Amino acid sequence: MKILVTGGAGFIGSAVVRLAISRGHEVVNVDALTYAGCLENLTPVADSPLYHFAHVDIRDRAMLDATFAQHQPDMVMHLAAESHVDRSIDGPGDFIDTNITGTYNLLEAARAYWAGAGKPEGFRFHHISTDEVFGSLGAAGMFTETTPYDPRSPYSASKAASDHLVRAWHETYGLPIVLTNCSNNYGPYHFPEKLVPVVILNALAGKEIPVYGQGLNVRDWLFVEDHADALLLVLEQGALGRSYNIGGENEARNIDLVRSICAILDRKRPKTGSYADQITFVQDRAGHDLRYAIDPSRIRDELGWRPSVTLEEGLERTVQWYLDNEDWWRALQARDGVGTRLGVKA
Repeated sequence: MKILVTGGAGFIGSAVVRLAISRGHEVVNVDALTYAGCLENLTPVADSPLYHFAHVDIRDRAMLDATFAQHQPDMVMHLAAESHVDRSIDGPGDFIDTNITGTYNLLEAARAYWAGAGKPEGFRFHHISTDEVFGSLGAAGMFTETTPYDPRSPYSASKAASDHLVRAWHETYGLPIVLTNCSNNYGPYHFPEKLVPVVILNALAGKEIPVYGQGLNVRDWLFVEDHADALLLVLEQGALGRSYNIGGENEARNIDLVRSICAILDRKRPKTGSYADQITFVQDRAGHDLRYAIDPSRIRDELGWRPSVTLEEGLERTVQWYLDNEDWWRALQARDGVGTRLGVKA
């Protein structure tokens, strides 16, 4: 297949690009290279004849049309998005522009290309979204594909809107779509403003390790390479018009996750005392959802997929990757907002 991947220089997008090329697919990486885009994420495949890069912003419809015309993809995987909740609290406009208007532009460009090509039967538009569109859970229960939407941050609201647009383009125009909602990702190449890399890098730097509130918020953690595998499976075998929840089956409280990372660092990079001594509880995030948990029954029962990496194994691999790739993360630390507490303007 030739797959057009938006946001392919980002964390999850680059994992998809690397995996797709390793399986022999041709990939067109469409990325605007905003603050979180990093072409170094594609170094392992950059010289492959199967890899192509298009420096295109999905907010630019004309450039999207030109990109479709030039590369003529068989499939689209839409991962480009503003994704950091704290940034959405401080500046929601970027999230509206990219996640809603950008998705609209991409849908229209894809629809025009698909129709102009005679509506080929194998074409698919795969929209990648988040479990945060479903809101917040209590101590029990899980999100299913039929859970009502209840977004609670500018980020999740913008992603919910994009999900609705994708479904509407399927119902109204017949655009062949599949949609996935995932739990929290972690792993190699994770941009250093998110929780797991913040813990690792602050610990190594001898800085305070900030934990929101009392660290009791619960997330289901999904290793990014498992996620990429699931996304390609849904692209190829998912039922048209259907959505699939992708979870890691690894629930953990934030404080327990942070302590696990500190314990791994204690073994791999020992110092006087424990890295856990650096944990500091800070003012909670505005509107902080208590718990997310995914019920992955549909993708397991229909497509035979389950995550292969446990949280313990994934954290070991992630910590080791950051220890081995200091040049990668040091080059990103001067980027806008990295190392600064965001999301406090509310």
